[in-house]
Amino acid sequence: MKKTHLAALIAGLILSTQVRATDLMQAYSDAQSYDSQFASARAARAAGAEKSEQGRALLLPAVSASANARRINRGDLEFTSNAYQIDLRQPLYAPASFEQLEQSKLQVTITETQFAQARQDLIVRLAQAYFDVLAAQDATMFIQTQKIAIAEQLESAKRNFEVGTATITDTHEAQSRFDLALAQEIAAQNDLEVKRNALAQITGKLPAELAGLKQGVKLEPPQPAQADSWVASAEQHNFAVTAQRLVAEIARRDITRNRAGHLPTADLTASYGRSSPFPGAIPITTTSTVGVQFNLPLFSGYAVTSRVRESIALEDKARADLDTARRNAAQGARSAYLGVQSGLSQVRALEAAEISSNSSLESNRLGYQVGVRINIDVLNAQQQLYSTRRDLAKARYDTLVNSLKLKAAAGNLTDPDVAQLNAFLQSR
Repeated sequence: MKKTHLAALIAGLILSTQVRATDLMQAYSDAQSYDSQFASARAARAAGAEKSEQGRALLLPAVSASANARRINRGDLEFTSNAYQIDLRQPLYAPASFEQLEQSKLQVTITETQFAQARQDLIVRLAQAYFDVLAAQDATMFIQTQKIAIAEQLESAKRNFEVGTATITDTHEAQSRFDLALAQEIAAQNDLEVKRNALAQITGKLPAELAGLKQGVKLEPPQPAQADSWVASAEQHNFAVTAQRLVAEIARRDITRNRAGHLPTADLTASYGRSSPFPGAIPITTTSTVGVQFNLPLFSGYAVTSRVRESIALEDKARADLDTARRNAAQGARSAYLGVQSGLSQVRALEAAEISSNSSLESNRLGYQVGVRINIDVLNAQQQLYSTRRDLAKARYDTLVNSLKLKAAAGNLTDPDVAQLNAFLQSR
């Protein structure tokens, strides 16, 4: 008997470990390792980091080597001639290459900015998918609870009909609501499965249980509490704006780089070579040279002028795109701020509605028992209560997601924000 109890205890501990609820931080950790969009951004950052090395290489020495061997036949004379040479070129004055180096540094910063934006996007996408699952779970639970309450009301209507204190209409109404609840339960369970798969597409896991919101969580308004402050921050610090600002700077430097096509360049050159000539000459010839090579472009068929005009037009495009990015960021921040404020108002209104709906249900139940209310009144009150609870839960989740979107629009959504939001959760 003791062994049986011990085995049951061990099995219970193992089961409790296996069904431990996944919280937002665990899901975020999984998503960073699994999400394909984030993996793509990480690879793009690694590739972009090489741009500065490539730009610096244009100003560093270039060394090349060449060698040849020839078999020569001159009548009855046959011999082998071979030679090799090493060349070095060090740019001394190359304005176009210098501008390209500065552009490559900016390109590295762009890839870092885009990766930071990808991290923000991952947090928002994950939170949306996570709370979508919680909302679907709540909707399913409320429908199932409502179905149980309707079943009780259906049994009550049947009993009252049998004793003659109610009509068959009450039974039919309760049966209709019960059948509708069954259909809604099936739809809710299907929706829940879809939402769970959407979360698994980001995290790579299909958790059996998610940590839900703690009871009595108080949602705070955004700080600062002025939309203009968030809009101003978005116009300056939004990652899309920052990246486009760097693109505009690269376009400006591209004008300078193309104009350098009219400027001279100077290189330090050096070479060293050895060769074995034909028979009868000195056996080995060694040649070494050191010098400065100067190049001045005179005419290139107006190609340089055309490239300058092209780069000026592209800079105008980049500036216009920067204005678009600023406006989009401002609109995103304003919409998210209004979403948070509206969500907080909805939560307060629905909390009050939940209390009223619960009181209405109790009153209708009591009235039905004493004969001043009919069965449909109770059923309507039940539906109103559970619909209110479902909408309240959804409003809380939407408000939390909009708070993350607001920080992302302002460019200051970070990992600690995920941890702060995770503190609102607990295992169900």
